[in-house]
Amino acid sequence: MLTVLLILIPLVTGLITFGLKGSGPKVLGLISSLASLAVVIGALFQFRTAPDALHLVAPWIPQLGAQFNVGLDGMAVMLCLLTNIAFLLVFITIYNRSYERASSFYGLMLLSQAGLIGVFTAYDAMLFYVFWELALIPVYFLCSMWGGEKRIPVTFKFFVYTFAGSLLMLVGIIYLYLQSPDRSFSYTTFTNLNLPVQEQSWLFWLLFVAFAIKMPIFPFHTWQPDTYEQSPTPVTMILSGVMVKMGLFGVIRWLLPVVPQGAYMWAEVAMVLSVIGIIYASCIAIVQTDIKRLIAYSSIAHVGLMCAAIFANNEQSLQGIQIQMFNHGINIIGLWIVVEIIQQRLNIKNMDEMGGIAQYAPRLSIFLVIIALANIALPLTNGFIGEFLMFSGLFQYNFWLMGVAGLGIILAAVYTLNMVQKVIFGQGNALTATTVDLQNTELVALSLIVGVILFLGVYPKPMLDLVGSTTELVNKVF
Repeated sequence: MLTVLLILIPLVTGLITFGLKGSGPKVLGLISSLASLAVVIGALFQFRTAPDALHLVAPWIPQLGAQFNVGLDGMAVMLCLLTNIAFLLVFITIYNRSYERASSFYGLMLLSQAGLIGVFTAYDAMLFYVFWELALIPVYFLCSMWGGEKRIPVTFKFFVYTFAGSLLMLVGIIYLYLQSPDRSFSYTTFTNLNLPVQEQSWLFWLLFVAFAIKMPIFPFHTWQPDTYEQSPTPVTMILSGVMVKMGLFGVIRWLLPVVPQGAYMWAEVAMVLSVIGIIYASCIAIVQTDIKRLIAYSSIAHVGLMCAAIFANNEQSLQGIQIQMFNHGINIIGLWIVVEIIQQRLNIKNMDEMGGIAQYAPRLSIFLVIIALANIALPLTNGFIGEFLMFSGLFQYNFWLMGVAGLGIILAAVYTLNMVQKVIFGQGNALTATTVDLQNTELVALSLIVGVILFLGVYPKPMLDLVGSTTELVNKVF
């Protein structure tokens, strides 16, 4: 069963990794990520021919009515593909790096991967919650053990935010379970509850706040910039490239179908908060000198647009947000890989101390320019089609809301091109003159990213076809 293998491979290899020494952890991590990617590609082909074969229901905790219920629809396949590509890129990029307690580092990374896959495949609310926590707990230890100087208070803040959100979600899940006629956590049971509007209204906020913290959107975002800055860059790649998608996925998979009337009631409020986040984060990104914080605020702005598009409730916006989840993940991981390379070479994050890198690392500079253009959704890059569909959906919903959100495009161009100018152009200095161009592993990782950017920018149809079934399902219930 391919869906179960997607969870078991990183889970088992992660546990094994804790007992390895020397180069064993990074070798097994790379092998595990390659095996997981092969399995998800197989699942992608099977989804096109026999999607029912990717669904498995088995007894788990029968006393509570909880089942091991996992499966893959188009959106889940896409997010599992993103997850496995992300971890492969991370392990390739850091293959030549050395970490203290490497066995624990790689083991925790793989356990987090297993949790992420579980979140995207779970069709049982209790199972979804368990995997949600499994994905987050290893990240807490990764940040607190391998983070920067301020990692302890920052990680504590991250834990408080995510734990509070998880508790709210758990309360909502338990309430829905108690209302179910068969005392079941089944996805089908939850979506068929048809609760009164008043109950859906407050249940919406229990679930939405949990997902909004994870995305994050304004005003639940304050944990994110500090965490991204203090976390080791490989962990930040996973946090911003994949984990923020847990919140977006939760809204589409669980929130909209389970409490559709509550979502309809509060859609405008959620969209306004999202749009405020776009403008707020973009303006702060413009004045940043720390490259990690700039990319962190950039991510808040991009996710804000995706969250707003969800609640526009039309086919274009739902298609756009789903393919943009994949494309944003690829692009933001590309930016973080460049940041990781620069930090390894120069040991600085302040863009004012950079400059002229193009003279000494031309290949790195070319990749940064291409990824940066994708980040601002230039036509013929992967970011364009998703943003076009999202803005088209927002235009159908409310022209003025779309207009304000559209300012984010202009602001994104300002802070992204300003970053490129400060980092690679201009006069070099004694520090940047020591920059060494890409190593082979770094070249492979960035080449894969640029290949995806250009392919999906020119030919996005495979991704649109993949997420089409989920779009139709959500449109029926919301």
